Parts: sequence; structure tokens; C-alpha cells
Amino acid sequence: MPSPPSYLKLARTGKLQKISKKLQLLLKECSLCPRLCKVDRLSNKKGICRTGALARVANYNAHYGEETPLVGSGGSGAIFFNGCNLGCVFCQNYDISHNSGGVEVSAGQLASIMVSLQKQGCHNINFVTPSHVVPQIVAALPFAIEKGLSIPLIYNTSGYDSLQTLQLLDGIFDIYMPDFKFWSGKNSQLYCNAKDYPKRAREALIEMHRQVGDLQINANGVAEKGLLVRHLVMPGVVDETGEIAGFIAQKLSKNTYVNIMEQYHPCFKASEFPAINRVLGKTEYDIALSSAKKKGLIRLDRKDMDTLLRSLGLI
Repeated sequence: MPSPPSYLKLARTGKLQKISKKLQLLLKECSLCPRLCKVDRLSNKKGICRTGALARVANYNAHYGEETPLVGSGGSGAIFFNGCNLGCVFCQNYDISHNSGGVEVSAGQLASIMVSLQKQGCHNINFVTPSHVVPQIVAALPFAIEKGLSIPLIYNTSGYDSLQTLQLLDGIFDIYMPDFKFWSGKNSQLYCNAKDYPKRAREALIEMHRQVGDLQINANGVAEKGLLVRHLVMPGVVDETGEIAGFIAQKLSKNTYVNIMEQYHPCFKASEFPAINRVLGKTEYDIALSSAKKKGLIRLDRKDMDTLLRSLGLI
């Protein structure tokens, strides 16, 4: 019998509501993420993330394109938020993250979305790009719990997160799924306008692992709690994979579940940057994967064929 998600205990003890109030205060002069825009989002002012007092939802569905332990048989209940605090020039979801579309939702409406995904049979609620809407998510949780929400919550992030905010989230999210994009501040500045990204990502991953530990998968092959790290291999910067893998193995755990991703292709503004205006070569990916193994990582994700075909709508 799986343990109930820890956010249910926080709600029963009243701690969830206290955390929600603290997060709301961060919106007054927004300091949710490392950008520190300091705009009054409670008055609907908008900074880099282009999001005011309410979260904007682009779409939500039972998603089968995630890692196998998240998908199971019922899919991952993905909620895609508009806006982003990082803004990669090669973003593959730029139509969502770089525009001001989507539908603004109240706490009650967001709660209803969560519960509807649970009723569809999803194994978890997967918040995609949540860093800039953490207060809105947490404010919706009491309403969702009242409606019966009881499945794990996933924090699916770029890795550009504030340590202060993550510490407030201790006990709320069951699964953290950060990307670790760059080891070099030079590259993160060039492609994301965030020289401090590597430092923030390292801090974030250490805190996430402290909270939830290594990924725990039940007898049905479905993840219940823990850390899952993604790393998108970029053309021309394959050497950074080894540095990132070494950090994970040494500072977190060699048993960290890591997805070394090979699906990079030029999107959005990548054509303006010659070094990344091409697909990733197979040899480059093989080198990156080999370097991760050499650094001692022993849980590297391999997407099974059924999940891949389902994500493509072929079965």
C-alpha cells in the first residue's frame, strides 16, 4: 500500500495554508525565482515571466510522452502553464512559454483541473513550467484536496529555481523533475540570458534531492516519490554532459534517475545562433551518454517502445 502524498498531511495540520500565505507575499515584490523582477504581481504587474496575479493554463491532458515511470498505464496528468522565467532561445514549447496566451484560472478552477486529471486515471499531476506560478499552485491545493485529490505532484522545471522558494515547498511536491541544461555560465548567458543558471541549478538539485531523495518506483513500475533529472544534450556543448553527470553522481547520488535526452532540434530563435542551428548528431549523443556512464550514473532512462508509440498516437 503506497504512502499518501505528504501534502495531505500538511493540509491536515494547517501547514499548507501557512506556506501558501508566505508564497503569496513573495508576489508583492516578486522574488519567486532568480530573476528577482520585484514587480507587484498581486496588482497584476508582469515581469520576465509575463504572468500576473493568476496562473495561465495553455492546456492540460493525460500525457504519454514523459518518462516511463511517470506514464504508467494511465498517463501523467500534465498541466502546461503559459510563460516562463528562463526563456531559452531554442525553446521547443515557445508557443506556450514565450507568449501571453492561455486562460487565466482561479485557485478553484486550477483545483478542478487537477481533480479532473485524477478522475481520468492519471497517476500524478505534472505541473509543466511551474517556477513562476508556485503560489497559485499551492493556493489551489486545499480546494483540490477537498475535492478528493490524492495522487503525487510533479514539479517539472527548467532548473532555474530559487532556493528560498524551494525550501518553502518542502513536503508539497512528491516528485521533482528539473532539467539541468548547461554547466557553463557562458552558454547559459548566450542561450538563456541567465549567467547564473548553472549555480542556481546546482543549488536547486541539491535541495530537491534533500527533500525527496532518489526516485522510488512501485511494483507497477510507477514513480511515487523522488528526483528525476533531465539533461537535453545540445550540439557543440557535449562536453558539458560529463560535468553535469559528475555533479549528480558526486553531490546527489549515483542512483539518481537521469534522462539524457537526444531530441534537440532547432526551434524558435535557434537559427540566429549558428552553433545550435542544427540537429544533434548520433555520435555526439553517444559520446554524451558514454560520459554520463563513466561518471558513475547507473539509472539512465530508456523509453520503452509502447510508450513511444503511444506518445506519437500510433497505438
